[in-house]
Amino acid sequence: MPFFSACQRLRSNAWASIAFVLLAVFVADLSAADEPPTKKVRIVLVGDSTVTDTAGWGLAFAGLLKPPAECINLARGGQSSKSFYDKGNWKNALAQKPDFVLIQFGHNDQPGKGPDRETTPNTTYREYLIQYVDQAREAGAQPILVTSMVRRIFSPEGKIDSNLAPYVDAMKAVAAEKKVPLIDLHRRSLELVEQLGPEKSATLGPPHPELPGRMDGTHLSAVGAAAIAPLVVDELRKVEPGLRDYLPEIK
Repeated sequence: MPFFSACQRLRSNAWASIAFVLLAVFVADLSAADEPPTKKVRIVLVGDSTVTDTAGWGLAFAGLLKPPAECINLARGGQSSKSFYDKGNWKNALAQKPDFVLIQFGHNDQPGKGPDRETTPNTTYREYLIQYVDQAREAGAQPILVTSMVRRIFSPEGKIDSNLAPYVDAMKAVAAEKKVPLIDLHRRSLELVEQLGPEKSATLGPPHPELPGRMDGTHLSAVGAAAIAPLVVDELRKVEPGLRDYLPEIK
């Protein structure tokens, strides 16, 4: 055992003994740091179809978590910040007693989605987000806001033509005002999609359900989920130190 033989030689004088003790403490600290976390953490996902397990990034995100972290995905297709709250889905999310709750809306809050879902960025959308934040905190959970994942709709110049910006800006304003961690998934997904370009980014989505031969530019395939979930994890590590032990470092 070369290491222990060296340690025996270090004990030959007082200064070396001190060095041995310091080395032992340092090694012990490293060993403790390498141990996996033992405290259970429950993360609840709240949002629309782009967060679900079947058409969004939720399942891939859960697959990246380190045990004993638990992910409960309560995102629902077709929901907005208004309808998710009004239909009782938010109440059910809090009933899960989450430690952290990730909240992403915007796609179905836009005009044209009907009065049961539509909100306006700087009034009703903002009001619902504040309710989510305040009520999560009252329930003992840490809310984390997630800006809307970008739609993969390109301009003729090859840039993403996003009409979600007003909702993104409104969520950022609420996060700043309420001092809530924010994952800017809109920015990160936009950067990724523009880097890939129209042809490659098409593989991130499933076939369009209503337009044969075209790809869905909103929802995610398994390939898309595997590309977007690491972006969520990477940003989550930055904004919520309490979860870093449960999240892999994204290279």
